[in-house]
Amino acid sequence: MSGTATVGLAIHDLATRGGARPEAVDAFLSAHRFPLVEGSGCTFVFRGQADGVNLKHWVFGLPASQAFHRVNGTDLWYLVVELPPRSRVEYKFEVVRGGNGTWIEDPLNDQHAHDPFGSNSVVHGAGYEEPDWIRPNPTTRPGSLRSMVFRSPALGGDRQVTLYLPARYRTTRRYPLLVVHDGSDYLRFSSMQTVLDNLIHRLDIPEIIVALTDPGDRLAEYANLEAHSRFLVEELVPQLEKELPLAATPDSRCLMGASFGAVATLSTAVRRPGYFGRLMLQSGSFAFTDIGPSRRGPVFEPVVEFVNEFRARPRKVADQVFVSCGTYESLIYENRSLVPVLQSTGMEVRFVEARDGHNWENWRDRMREGLSWLFPGPLRMVYE
Repeated sequence: MSGTATVGLAIHDLATRGGARPEAVDAFLSAHRFPLVEGSGCTFVFRGQADGVNLKHWVFGLPASQAFHRVNGTDLWYLVVELPPRSRVEYKFEVVRGGNGTWIEDPLNDQHAHDPFGSNSVVHGAGYEEPDWIRPNPTTRPGSLRSMVFRSPALGGDRQVTLYLPARYRTTRRYPLLVVHDGSDYLRFSSMQTVLDNLIHRLDIPEIIVALTDPGDRLAEYANLEAHSRFLVEELVPQLEKELPLAATPDSRCLMGASFGAVATLSTAVRRPGYFGRLMLQSGSFAFTDIGPSRRGPVFEPVVEFVNEFRARPRKVADQVFVSCGTYESLIYENRSLVPVLQSTGMEVRFVEARDGHNWENWRDRMREGLSWLFPGPLRMVYE
């Protein structure tokens, strides 16, 4: 998302002919929807008194701040950038007044994405389509959520676990189990309950029971902590298999997570190879070093140690592994590098990239492809 794509004809005309007239600015703004995407060019617009306006985005490899241009004689600011097809980019504006910059969402854009830190504006490149299975479908029977507090001796305290049960849940059936790291965030920011409901309804995946877990100290617990693996394999899953009608075989168990949650997923599988037959790793924070120290900071030190060791002595820890990452993430190199290491062990690996960043909607958009590959839906007709 860089360079100087061709400026849209409308703003070019405004800047060169009628820029000083407020009514021309009013007419321009009312005639277009912003950001204005024209082919591979994207025009961002801000109107207001300011000393400067900057685009702030999370596209790795580009300047994190790009300055707008002001149309002479007006309070209209614009910036034209290149936006490759099928891109999805989250961003904010920095409005500078009196030497102070304030980050805001784009006032002219009604597209927003949310995460644990707040919300961002979103722009879609030409050809991006928001999946229809992320929205509630009136013909889809919803599953149910059940909260439970699980006492963990391994972790020395209580853990919140939310269970997803499919709409047609019956105790006389046997279900596969999906265990999800950062479960509350997947529910809140990736529409996971709606996604599961729709994928099951469409027969993209089978009826499935999902255990959505949440950590205590996330960065410590997910960074290859042995106690965390013990919690999952010796405490949580065995207890769920006692209480619920689960198939209770490795090929019916899947563990997944994003970012540090993906590290916890892989490290658990490495510590307990074969327990989870399927893994789903989304934008894993798989920092490693080939030479010299890591530059990612102290919190990554146990991750670097774990990934370096696994790269040096890779081994088969599951049957299938789905890996996804955004090409606009700083972690794209690490994830690309991990794929051949996983493949070298004989595990079946599928790797998917998308023009997106390190965010919950990127992970949401990959769920159908990942889950339907790991747990293919039933090839049968369902009659009610």
